[in-house]
Amino acid sequence: MSPVARVIVGVSGSLHSLTALHQAAEEARARQAVLVPVLAWTPVGGERNYRARPCPPLLRAWQDAAEARLERALEQAFGGLPIGVPVRPMVMRGEAGQVLAELADRPGDLLVISAGRHGTTRGRLRRLLRGSVGRYCLDHAPCGVLVVPPSTLHEDLRALHRGVDLRELIAA
Repeated sequence: MSPVARVIVGVSGSLHSLTALHQAAEEARARQAVLVPVLAWTPVGGERNYRARPCPPLLRAWQDAAEARLERALEQAFGGLPIGVPVRPMVMRGEAGQVLAELADRPGDLLVISAGRHGTTRGRLRRLLRGSVGRYCLDHAPCGVLVVPPSTLHEDLRALHRGVDLRELIAA
């Protein structure tokens, strides 16, 4: 019996990851695959700092917070679990790129990730310091990787947040 196909998607709770989550659900439906939304987390301050001063109750609190964040992301994206596709949510400790690339280890797997916020200073600084999750997955995942660009609605929301009149965007 062949293994069940999986569509694995990295979820952080950001608008970009929710866009990727929707795309992953569509891919899972089309492939008749299991949707595996994954939220990867590391201890505050990083693994190295945690190993220097371990605190199991704090570690449990971080795990609980990560589980709540994944549940909240699924609630925001679908109002709960998506309909019409089997779902196996996972919360895993580790750097996102490494967790996702190692989990997507079957030949029939598809790994779906968000392209993220390429245009922001914060995004560029984070990639400079920690590297890109997407780049890591593209370089290391043994299966297909689908990189989902930001929705065009993201720019509209950013403009709204900055106080730009949406009528200016429509007229352009």
